Amino acid sequence: MKAPWHSPVGILPESRLLASVAEFTHHRDIDALDHSMVLSLAELIAVNNVTLCRRGDSPRHPVDSIVVCSRKPDGGFVIEALDPTLDGDPIDTLVCAMATLEAISDITDDGSSRLVIPIQREHTAIGALMLEAPDSLDDVRSMVEGFARIYCNYIALLNESERDKLTGLYNRRSFEQRLRRLLTLQRHASRDVAPDAEEKRRPVGENSQLYLAILDIDHFKRINDTYGHVYGDEVILMLAQHMRASFRQGDVLFRFGGEEFVILLAAQDEAEVHLVLDRFRRFVVDHAFPQVGHVSVSIGYARITEHDYPEIVLDRADKALYFAKQNGRNSVHGYESLTRRGELAAPVSLGSIDLF
Repeated sequence: MKAPWHSPVGILPESRLLASVAEFTHHRDIDALDHSMVLSLAELIAVNNVTLCRRGDSPRHPVDSIVVCSRKPDGGFVIEALDPTLDGDPIDTLVCAMATLEAISDITDDGSSRLVIPIQREHTAIGALMLEAPDSLDDVRSMVEGFARIYCNYIALLNESERDKLTGLYNRRSFEQRLRRLLTLQRHASRDVAPDAEEKRRPVGENSQLYLAILDIDHFKRINDTYGHVYGDEVILMLAQHMRASFRQGDVLFRFGGEEFVILLAAQDEAEVHLVLDRFRRFVVDHAFPQVGHVSVSIGYARITEHDYPEIVLDRADKALYFAKQNGRNSVHGYESLTRRGELAAPVSLGSIDLF
């Protein structure tokens, strides 16, 4: 990445600002938007680094993601994702700004100036921006606040297009994009090659494998017919909330429509993923839902290899789910285990399948 052009703080030409805004708002992927946002600010302002934090969905996960753009000695930049579960600076400072909804302007231990701006929507923080520079950042505070407002408005539009309106989980439309991202990480991990800065995302985990699980609420039509669609929707909403609280931060959750959910998760082996999914199944069946009482779920899952197509792995997990439905429901089954035991047909090679 070539060294950026900088204008003295306070006299940035309007054309340069507009070009930066146009650059980071052309993305349709939130992670790519975050990377472009921190790079745009780093190119505009003489900083040591720019950090962007997105707030998590629950108190258990106060931070969903953190991406930082740092200046290299040669004047270029490197962009990387940080582990959002770590403690200490910069995460504690970002969380503080999100909690108080107040900007922070101070001096760090190494003498750098620091400016933290909460990103707010409807009096709630959805994230925070942090800049560190050798000189005072007071003159650029209004510009950074403007970028935060633009980012907030734009990310709301992206969320609306890729999230389910009832549950807030990712929708089916965003599934292939998220799966491709995880497959990219898995390919890099299998080759022991670090991805480029623009491709860095939350780590899948050393020696981990990817799995796709399909979760279906048992006898959901009976719930709607007995209690009405309002209570049926409440079951779906509460189940989604329990999924957020129960699964790990790196797991990706989708509502595929109706009573069907999809989970992308990493595990060391099939035994671990089965344990994680069965633990959630047991939690659901022990939980009493308002008015409806106890419900159960059936889950089928399959391993994702780096060369899989989304349609192929969905079909495998769906076969395992169908087996669970046909064999008593309220259970968890894996495609690979069922195939080894001869309870499903042998897998079909990719070369013999026509994809439409």
